[in-house]
Amino acid sequence: MKRVQLLIPVLTLVTLLVTSCSSVKVATDYDEAVDFDQYQSFAFYKPGIDKAEISDLDKKRILRAIEVELTQKGLVKSTNPSLLVSIFTKSNTNVDIYRNNYGYGYGYGWRPYYYGGMGRETVSTSTEGTLYIDFIDAAKKELVWQGMGTGVLSQDREAKIERIKEIVLEVMKKYPPGTDKK
Repeated sequence: MKRVQLLIPVLTLVTLLVTSCSSVKVATDYDEAVDFDQYQSFAFYKPGIDKAEISDLDKKRILRAIEVELTQKGLVKSTNPSLLVSIFTKSNTNVDIYRNNYGYGYGYGWRPYYYGGMGRETVSTSTEGTLYIDFIDAAKKELVWQGMGTGVLSQDREAKIERIKEIVLEVMKKYPPGTDKK
């Protein structure tokens, strides 16, 4: 019985640590002189969005996720907006090589005096994507806020859709400045 009583707090702590860690790295920057309460409406800035080098389907997914987050923050989509929203993306392919050496032998270093050992190399690749979300003051045509989210992307359609939502959510938690949801 005492074992179970000790196990419950440990499991709770482990669960909290695992679920509280997001695998999305987020950074933001903004103009400190801007009063973000003045922005009540938004529209997507098509010239900027058209330059994003991703599929049109992924663009739509990103824009829908941004629209959901801004609407939840009280902003309204408008044809005469106070804030323009633009996006752009970058991606890197990471190649990881793991070498598992095991065996026996003698000598110095790997070659030429090493014999009898065996090993196995495993190569894996992953794509890390970065999404930039820019908010532009519509009247002044000036960038006032930028959020950046970076995370590993999946090729699986369903996993990719969920990952896009997660990245947008994590970035949008930082808007407006000073109102981070923990």
